[in-house]
Amino acid sequence: MGRIVISENVSLDGVVQDPTGDEGFERGGWFARIGDEDRAEWATVEFDEALRADALLLGRRSYEWFAVRWPSRSGAWADRLNSMPKYVVSSTLEDPDWNNSSVLKGEVVGAVAKLKQELDGEIVVYGSRRLARTLMEHDLVDELRLMVHPVVLGAGEPIFGGTSEEKSVRLLDNRTVGDGLAYLAYLTYELVRDV
Repeated sequence: MGRIVISENVSLDGVVQDPTGDEGFERGGWFARIGDEDRAEWATVEFDEALRADALLLGRRSYEWFAVRWPSRSGAWADRLNSMPKYVVSSTLEDPDWNNSSVLKGEVVGAVAKLKQELDGEIVVYGSRRLARTLMEHDLVDELRLMVHPVVLGAGEPIFGGTSEEKSVRLLDNRTVGDGLAYLAYLTYELVRDV
């Protein structure tokens, strides 16, 4: 059985909206505030995660963002992302063109639950904040990996909006990433089902 892993870049106050500044959010682009050395360490963590992943699960908008950028890139990280299976949750995307991509049809919760049953290993969700919220709400997430950026935005969409009930997590790991002026915190949590 597969494990759903939400992997997100978040601000210190939990905002995930527009880290690259492509969405037009007035406080977007906060990812770029880390220095080159810290970005290199971030990339190492992300590449290691991609090597461990067995598949990617993305919402349509995040899929389209990645699909425009990664197919033309080269190197081991690009090779990994371009070759691995990718599943897109979308009611509008018909024929994805990024290599090894499939659209999950039908009701989201049922389609993702079925995917978890069919696959073994880690199914990693990048970006896709609406999808992440739905998966959390329906107890389909097994692990959270949060790369916390040292910035407080004070506005923007948080990683998880309101849920109908409390979700308990247990810290599995924490570490500092980078060694510049702006350290990143990498936090890994597992969801606790029986509290």
